[in-house]
Amino acid sequence: MTEELYARLKVYEGRPAAVGGVGKDRVNEPMIRHWCEAMGDTGSAYAGPAAVAPPTMLQVWTMGGLSGHEGRTDAYDDLLGLLDDAGYASVVATDCEQEYLRPLRPGDEITFDAVIESVSERKRTKLGTGYFVTTRMDVRADGELAGTHRFRILKYAPNAQRSPDRTPDTRKSPAGEGTRRPRPVVNRDNAGFWAGVEDHQLLIQRCAGCGTPRFPWLPGCNACGCAEWDTVEASGEGTVYSYVVMHHPPFPAFDPPYAVGLIELAEGVRIVSNVIGVPYDKVRIGLPVRLEFVRYDDDLELPVFRAGEGAGDGEG
Repeated sequence: MTEELYARLKVYEGRPAAVGGVGKDRVNEPMIRHWCEAMGDTGSAYAGPAAVAPPTMLQVWTMGGLSGHEGRTDAYDDLLGLLDDAGYASVVATDCEQEYLRPLRPGDEITFDAVIESVSERKRTKLGTGYFVTTRMDVRADGELAGTHRFRILKYAPNAQRSPDRTPDTRKSPAGEGTRRPRPVVNRDNAGFWAGVEDHQLLIQRCAGCGTPRFPWLPGCNACGCAEWDTVEASGEGTVYSYVVMHHPPFPAFDPPYAVGLIELAEGVRIVSNVIGVPYDKVRIGLPVRLEFVRYDDDLELPVFRAGEGAGDGEG
């Protein structure tokens, strides 16, 4: 049965997933500005008369929004439907790869085609057993190839739940979780960060060319483009730059409401994490916080941030 299914899946390799797609907006300065503000990217190349778009915005110009895109084929949906019918109904995005061939400039019209590039053999993962499906999108600016975007998902059947004769893990975390948290996706670009977490270190990348710190971890510097870097350990001091209080949707590993903060570290970068040590409704912009590491189960420990003394009473 497995070999038969795999043979049927392989038939989809090379089939188009989208043909003649057109970006809903030309490359434009407002979207570039919003992106840079959200990412904290102050690179001089992204403003002024000769501005270009940050390379990592490549996929932004191809997004179809809620209404989708014309030119999408049925092949990709049929492939996922085949996996659903075979019991591999869960999905998680695993990674993406981008290649940049030409800068994108305000006014460029974006067109694209996408193809189902590969379907892996059946793989066993911590989440469950399934198949990795990779699509490749070729992005063009005014007809000239500007970059490629590979996106990979895992379609899988979740591992069996904890057997009834075992005692469930009901340890509570500061955010109120009572079940296992989702596992982080560790890849070649961020493996060093997670290795640091295992050693109770919050590591920040630092460009070897211009010295600019960056987070989250990236393969190259947004400021100067240098691919070389080293790391510095964060002091752990920070403040709440922004935050949200999560009420919905419900998720088994979390017990809303709880606060999720965008924390600005003393080193000048920002990280998303839980804010603990105060009730969720006492979290405020500018609140001083301090790094802690919280163990959620036997194989997961995460960095969180505890509010400073005097900020409130109780756990958030």
